[in-house]
Amino acid sequence: MELTDASQIKKVKRLILSLSIVIPLAVAVLFKVQVKGVDLSFLPSIYAVINALTAITLLLAVREIKLGNRENHRKYIRFSLLLSTLFLVMYVLYHMTSASTLYGDIDHSGSLDILERTKLGVMAYFYYILLISHIVLSVAVVPLVLYTYLWAWMGNFTKHKRWTRFAFPIWLYVAVSGVVVYFMISPFYA
Repeated sequence: MELTDASQIKKVKRLILSLSIVIPLAVAVLFKVQVKGVDLSFLPSIYAVINALTAITLLLAVREIKLGNRENHRKYIRFSLLLSTLFLVMYVLYHMTSASTLYGDIDHSGSLDILERTKLGVMAYFYYILLISHIVLSVAVVPLVLYTYLWAWMGNFTKHKRWTRFAFPIWLYVAVSGVVVYFMISPFYA
């Protein structure tokens, strides 16, 4: 589908803006929903793998475009979009069916005692800085990636390249930091 009509382009831009607002709000609302009796505790390891695969496919997409292979680049980007969507669905499902895990909560009491805090030391600061930047940038990356994709779809490769300078490193950071966050929090899962 080629977007050439100004009204079509305007509709797609509105859709991107809407998705950029609705997705984070929906995730926040769904975090408040708790579904009991469903065990999806296996999902974090799966969506960590999905994040790793997203990072790999993003790097492959860059390689392909540098080699001049636009079709393979397009395929890798579309696969990265699919993986990111799959991650988001699994992430929300996990948090709807499982209690939040507190970083450093060795005894799974739901709070950190003085021994747990001492054992964590400066790693807690590193973890929370990484987690917060991951969350904030995962919200910011939605419109960046969608607009970057739109420019390519429209054949406006000048804008596409300009937006890619921001979208690519942020998307890659979100994917890689998601894997690191998983490895840091996984010892504390109940």
